[in-house]
Amino acid sequence: MANVVIVGAQWGDEGKGKVVDLYTEFADTVVRFGGGANAGHTLVVGGQKVITHLVPSGVLRGRGKRCVLGDGMVIDPQTLLEEMKELRSRGLLSDDRDLIIGERAHVILPTHKLLDGLREQGKGALGTTRRGIGPAYESKMSRRGVRMRDLLSAPRLRERIAHQLEETGPILAQLGGTVPDVDALTTQYLAYGEALRPHIQDATRVLSEEIQRGQHVLFEGAQGALLDIDHGTYPYVTSSTTLAAGACVSCGVGPTAISSVIGIAKAYTTRVGAGPFPTELHGDQGEHLRQAGAEFGATTGRPRRCGWLDIAALRLAVRLNGMAGLALTKLDVLAGQRKLKVCVGYKLTPEAGGSGVSETYDELPLDPEDIVRAVPIYEELDGWDAELKNVREVEDLPPSAKRYVRRIETLLGIDCCLISVGPGRAETIMLKNPFR
Repeated sequence: MANVVIVGAQWGDEGKGKVVDLYTEFADTVVRFGGGANAGHTLVVGGQKVITHLVPSGVLRGRGKRCVLGDGMVIDPQTLLEEMKELRSRGLLSDDRDLIIGERAHVILPTHKLLDGLREQGKGALGTTRRGIGPAYESKMSRRGVRMRDLLSAPRLRERIAHQLEETGPILAQLGGTVPDVDALTTQYLAYGEALRPHIQDATRVLSEEIQRGQHVLFEGAQGALLDIDHGTYPYVTSSTTLAAGACVSCGVGPTAISSVIGIAKAYTTRVGAGPFPTELHGDQGEHLRQAGAEFGATTGRPRRCGWLDIAALRLAVRLNGMAGLALTKLDVLAGQRKLKVCVGYKLTPEAGGSGVSETYDELPLDPEDIVRAVPIYEELDGWDAELKNVREVEDLPPSAKRYVRRIETLLGIDCCLISVGPGRAETIMLKNPFR
C-alpha cells in the first residue's frame, strides 16, 4: 500500500496534470483535495490536448481508476456536469462508480461568481479566475454554505440558499449586482443534484475502505504551495490550503496513512495574476520563456509571468510540505539559452528610515513588503542547445542540463524522482516511483 500526495511547489501551473496522469498508472484511486474550477490541468495524450478543471486528471487512465472529489473542495455543479459530458464523449466515466463526489464539499452558486467578478473590477483586485472560489469558501466559513448533499433535498436546499442570500444579497446589491430569485435558484440546483445523485457519497468512508484494503491512493493538489491561504504570499493567495497536509483535512484521512509527498516544480518559475515575483523577467527574456513554454492559463488563457528558477522559494515549499522528492517539469523549455540563472537567496534592502543594514534570506520571506525589497542572489550556470524531448535516461541529458538538475537537487536537499522533457506522456525521464 502507498498513499502519495502530489502538490505544486511554486505559484501553481507546474504541470501537475501530466505528473498525476503518469503516476495514476500505479494508483487505484485519485483524489482532488482542494480548490475548485480555478485549477485547470492540461494534458497531452495521443497528441490530443485535454483540460480538466474539477475531475482529477487521473481520469484519463480510463475505467478502473476511481476518481474522488474531496470534501474540502468547492464545486460548481454546472461546470462539473459539462466536464463530465466532455469526458464521457471520450469514452471515460462510463461507470458511475468511477466518480465519487464528497457529500460535504461546498457548492459554488451564481452569486459567488458574480461577487468574485465585481470585486475584481475594483481597487485591490487580486487577479482571481472569477470562478467564485473565494466567495464560496467565505460562505463555508461563515456557516452559510450550501453543500453537495443539500442538492438532494428540496426543502433543505431552499432553506440553505435563502440563508446565504440574507448575507450575500445586500453585498451584491451594494456592488451593483443583481440578487437572484431563491425559488428559481433552488429549482436549477435541484436539477443539478438529481443529475449528480449517483456520485454524491460519503467520500471519507470510501477512501478509508480503499486504504484499509491496501489500495494505492494518489492525492492530487491544486494551485501551488506559495498560494496557500496560511503560508503563501498573502493576500495574493488562493482561498484554501494547497499544502500536503490539506489532503488529510479535506479527505478525512489521518496523517499516518500518507506514505510520501512529491512536489512539482518547473525548471523555471511562473506566476499568474497579481502578487510579488522576485525573479520575474521582463522584456524579451520573459517573453521567450512564455512562448517556448506555452505559458498561458488553462482556465483563463491569461499570459503567465515568467522568470528564473527560484530555489529560495522552493526551499520554503519543500519544508512546508515535507517533500520526499521533486518532479521537475519543462526542462526542455530552457533549451537554447546560453546562460541560465537560479536564485539561491535574497538580499533585502534596508527599509526607509531603518538601520541601513541589509538582511540575507535563504527562503522566500512571506511579508509582501519584505518581498518587494528582496533582491535575488543568483548563481549562473551554462545552458544547452540540444532538444530533450527524446531523452529517456538522465545519463543521456546534455552535460550542462545534467549539471542544472544536480545543482537543483543539491540546493534543495532532495532528489528528482521525475524529469519532464516535453508535454506528452512518453516525454519523461522516470527516476523513482513513489508507489514502489
